[in-house]
Amino acid sequence: MAINLELPNKFAANIDQAKQAALQVFRPISRKYDLAEHEYPVELDTLAALYDGLADAGAAGAGAAGGRGDEKKERPEGAVANGGNMSAILNSMWASFGDVGLMLTIPYQGLGNSAIAAVATDEQLERFGKVWAAMAITEPSFGSDSAAVTTTARLDGDDYVINGEKIFVTAGSRATHIVVWASVDRSLGRAAIKSFVVPRQHPGVTIVRLEEKLGIRASDTAVIRFEDCRIPKDNLLGSPEVDVKKGFGGVMQTFDNTRPLVAAMAVGVARASLEELRRLLEEAGLEIDYDRPAADQPAAVAEFIRLESDWEAGYLHTLRAGWMADNKLPNSLEASMSKAKAGRTGTDITNKAVELAGTLGYSERTLLEKWARDSKILDIFEGTQQIQQLIIARRVLGKSSADLK
Repeated sequence: MAINLELPNKFAANIDQAKQAALQVFRPISRKYDLAEHEYPVELDTLAALYDGLADAGAAGAGAAGGRGDEKKERPEGAVANGGNMSAILNSMWASFGDVGLMLTIPYQGLGNSAIAAVATDEQLERFGKVWAAMAITEPSFGSDSAAVTTTARLDGDDYVINGEKIFVTAGSRATHIVVWASVDRSLGRAAIKSFVVPRQHPGVTIVRLEEKLGIRASDTAVIRFEDCRIPKDNLLGSPEVDVKKGFGGVMQTFDNTRPLVAAMAVGVARASLEELRRLLEEAGLEIDYDRPAADQPAAVAEFIRLESDWEAGYLHTLRAGWMADNKLPNSLEASMSKAKAGRTGTDITNKAVELAGTLGYSERTLLEKWARDSKILDIFEGTQQIQQLIIARRVLGKSSADLK
């Protein structure tokens, strides 16, 4: 199946809407909420209502159902799809062109929503498709090794009882629900790890604290404790069966959806830095000439051209991962490749933009220094750069996690 790298015209309105939100809603309040960490951006409530309306209208990218919105449509044999995953990627990319922290704070657009879209049954998607869901995976005892989950979910009658602590939960104190990774039987290893939808305001759920951070300060990052938290057994996403042969591929499928989204955020922030850097270079009288070899141009221009070509690679990796997801092609390798490339490129571009802009880039007179701070987390969460490279190596070499650690 071939991929055409030109975006379909049907996404033009989606991209324009996200850009308008980035430029007219996010950027004017970006510095305000960077300085007022943990204060809720009330200006986003209008956007939340808009996305809620889009979800009611069946628009892809609005709520968790976005990634599955066109599954049941009949397509001619050999036809390709550009649906909910691509729409969500473009929305995340161009909203992050304004402010990635604010983008992560839009109600109904949490990372947990993508987790629901990835593994929920049709009945669960009906129930949870429009909630605002955070995602709780990381614990104090581990970071990127998702198989090391110690939080437990014990079946007791018609309920699961959840116990454990989660850290670095994005939108954890604001989302209405939390997708929690927990083991239903720790003796069975990683195969017993399942994801559960837990209402945030629920007995046994405690927001312990909010973290103070280097970047994305507009987005809250919470530590959450679950103590004898009892939820209906139907809140276990997907199948409750433990298949030791399959491992925990079911919950890991979540990352095939969310890693390209995080890659898209990095691509969006990097694009913002490039455009601001272009403006500053041109104001300084440096013309960027794509018809001349970079070596024949000023050093700053040559570096800009290098950064922009690197950005293009991250952008195309991200589109490919989303396109494969829409066309039901296995994309675990490509999802990790998009996250690794875009995450590293994003930090490189935003930091180089600060450097090339000199004292202006390091000051708060532009958003360049803020974008540099914000971009760092995009190379870390949803799997660090090192973890992505390990996954890519395993896939390329045909090795298991036991063979290549």
